[in-house]
Amino acid sequence: MTAPAVRFSEVSRYFGEVRAVDDVSFEVYDGEFFSLLGPSGSGKTTCLRLIAGFDRPTAGGIALFGREVSGLPPYEREVNTVFQDYALFPHMTVADNVGYGLMIKKVPRAERQRRVAEMLELVRLPGLGGRKPSQLSGGQRQRVALARALVNQPRVLLLDEPLGALDLKLRQQMQIELKAIQQKVGITFIYVTHDQEEALTMSDRLAVFNLGRIEQIGSPAEVYEHPATSFVAGFVGVSNLIGGALAQAITGSPQTFAIRPEKIRLCPPDTVVEEGLCAADGQIRDVVYLGMHTRYLVELDGGGDLTVVSQNLETTSMDVLGARGRRVRLVWDCRYNRPVSAAAG
Repeated sequence: MTAPAVRFSEVSRYFGEVRAVDDVSFEVYDGEFFSLLGPSGSGKTTCLRLIAGFDRPTAGGIALFGREVSGLPPYEREVNTVFQDYALFPHMTVADNVGYGLMIKKVPRAERQRRVAEMLELVRLPGLGGRKPSQLSGGQRQRVALARALVNQPRVLLLDEPLGALDLKLRQQMQIELKAIQQKVGITFIYVTHDQEEALTMSDRLAVFNLGRIEQIGSPAEVYEHPATSFVAGFVGVSNLIGGALAQAITGSPQTFAIRPEKIRLCPPDTVVEEGLCAADGQIRDVVYLGMHTRYLVELDGGGDLTVVSQNLETTSMDVLGARGRRVRLVWDCRYNRPVSAAAG
């Protein structure tokens, strides 16, 4: 069995009393698109810096393709990094920016030009090699930064929130392009983001970070549909957490569980609940019309609120806004209840 592209073995990084990374272990497979997802300060960027060699662990080991690299400088690792701010040389042309690393390595000019042209074709910027970065859009500059990182043929590409400076529509477009490029070049991408939609869209697997530790690792569907902890349930998408007396009344057990808003149906108050279904009665307290769907906040008779998301198939904004104050019975398949713990590890 081949060694994983990246292996963290009980890695910690402390800054004084602050445990930025706290006893973290995980593996990233060769050719995988792996995302580190979490809020600011959760440890994901520190992990990326440790892989790149910009920082060293306080404890534990980091291996790239089976080779321990914790003590190696960045230039001795087969990795490259793409940053959010692009870090392009403003006085150089696009082609010179992309080929800069090859020039430093003294790659012959003809070979350099060929590889630069290939990379510009890959990132869909053919013919723009003569422009300066200031003449490009934000999305084009990000593609140049990507081409510059890939032209050196790293075995692992690290991406630190590279789409954070782009507007929503362009960011969504670039998510699709990045995944397509990764599949085409076939190398390992490790992607840092705080944007759950971004991680769900592109990742083969993702690790959810919180307070320097990993709460859960899995495929996007596993993490979304089967959150391991209350933090994951709340951070990855929107989840209703139900526990204590309310959980006891609904399921017969006080064990806390998560139920996603889109799994719940709004029904008339007198709806008969069949076997295998869960139900809770309440009143619609607030309504938010979002175009494609509507979000309802329902105040439950048993205490607390549940969020329900319903697709707008035939309703209008006037229809849904008129639902405020209406009595409803919330009904969902009990199989969608996901037991969660307070925290992992």
